[in-house]
Order: sequence, then C-alpha cells, then structure tokens
Amino acid sequence: MTGKPSNPVSHFGKQLKKERLAHGWSLPELSRRSGIDAGHLSRIENGKRPPTEKVALAADRAFPERRGWFYEYWSELQAWSEVPSYFKPWAEYEMSAKVLRAWSPGNLNGLLQTADYAQCQISIEPRVTAGQVAERVANRMARQQRVLHRDDDPPKGWFLVSITSLRNMPASIRPAQLRHLLEVAEMPNVTVQVVPECWHPGMSAGFIVADGAAYTEGVAAGQVYADEDSVSRFAERFDSIRAEAMRASESSALIREMINREQLAKVQLLKWRRRRVRGDGLGPGPDPGEGHLRP
Repeated sequence: MTGKPSNPVSHFGKQLKKERLAHGWSLPELSRRSGIDAGHLSRIENGKRPPTEKVALAADRAFPERRGWFYEYWSELQAWSEVPSYFKPWAEYEMSAKVLRAWSPGNLNGLLQTADYAQCQISIEPRVTAGQVAERVANRMARQQRVLHRDDDPPKGWFLVSITSLRNMPASIRPAQLRHLLEVAEMPNVTVQVVPECWHPGMSAGFIVADGAAYTEGVAAGQVYADEDSVSRFAERFDSIRAEAMRASESSALIREMINREQLAKVQLLKWRRRRVRGDGLGPGPDPGEGHLRP
C-alpha cells in the first residue's frame, strides 16, 4: 500500500485547508476572518506548525458548520497524553464514520474490550507504569462511549473476531469478557462474526476501516491511511476474511457455548476441591483447572 500515514499536526492542517478551499477563500481571506496571520495559517495547513488553542477557536468561528470540531480535536490531543501520536488522527474518522469494519487476529479490538481485558493487555507492555496503564484504560473506555455508544447516530460496527482471541485470554477475565462481547453483539448497530482457525489475508495484522480511511497497527506503531487506493485494499481484505467467518447467529451461539463451558469448568473445579477437603477417598486426581474446556 502506497498511501502516506497521517499524523496529528498534518491532520488538523489538512482539515483547515479543506474547509478554506471549500469556501473558496484564499489564505489572506481566512486570515481576515480569523484574525490569524496568513503565513502562520499556511504553516499550519502544511503541517509545519502545530495548532494552538487560539487557532482552533478562530477556525471554529470561521467554520461554524463544523460545530466546534477544531477546538474539540485540539483539546483531545492535549488530553490524550497516553494515546500514541500515530493513533490520534484516527479519532476524527472514527467519530464521523457511518460504518466501521474491524478485524483483529490475536486479541479483541479495543472497541469490544472490558476494562479488565484492556488493563491486562496494556499492562504487559514493556516499561509501562501503573499510572500509564490506568490512563490508557480510561482512554479506551472513553473511546467506546464516543464511538459505539454515542447517542447521536452511532456507526454500524462490523467486527470480525478470531477464535484464537476468544481462547487465548487470562482465565480470570474470560467469563466477563465473553459476556460483554455477547452484549455488544446484541446491539442493533453491531455485528460480530467469529473467524475460525484458517489461512486468510488477515493473519499478519489487524486493521479497521471507516468511510474514507483505514488504520492498521504493528508491534511498534500504527498508521492511518486516507487515500482511496489504500482504503479500497483494506476493504477488500476485510471482505476476504469475512468470507471465512461464521454467520452472526452461529458466532453468538458459539460465544454462549463458551460461557456455559466456563461455568461448567468452575462447577467441576469446585466439586473437586470439596472432595479433597472431605477426604472422601476418591484421591486428589488431576486438577481440572479453570477454562480447560474449549469448543
């Protein structure tokens, strides 16, 4: 894919330039309307200078149809100290998307995670502190509210979930996470499909596709792609993975079965421990363990 990744500074500038050109204004005209020097505006549009609070407020006054987007975006960039810089430009695409299509091969997408799952995932990162973990978990939960659970026209969310991601999570958080996943799958604007173990074009990395952009993430960093060719390629890849997925009804049934198996495993473990305490002559036997049953 040849599309260039976005970054927070250039994304703000690109949005500013897009609105200016849509109104047919020159830089001097925008300068007159906003009170910001034309040369400074040019540097912001080209991504050479970061926006300031003054610039964001002035842009909102010049473009009221954006309903305060410039200041909101600037504010979020200041608040998200524990959100990677490469992910920040994705927020605007996500919040304005009509449809989101997501695939994640080894773990659940952040929009589907419980707080406990997010904490377990984030805390295994090298050199991360307890304070950083707490802030990143809070950001992830806030993102879910802004996107999937927003009151104002939430997007249609289509999530492809790897069967491996359902199995390979800590036993202590698995029951609650599976129940949460089932609850999200029952939302009217969400579809969840489980992808079985098989070869497909999404094995190497996860990604999420919005209306006019796509985001993918590797071990060290992620990238936002906004060019038509790259977005089209991600959409095609999503469709290829979806062709291997179980139907939505089958996926929900599988998740319910996994929840029931978790409950059965806990009952068996409890009975085994009680027999050992009573000393009923059955012998210790093998510890059945928690979550040992798999579909």
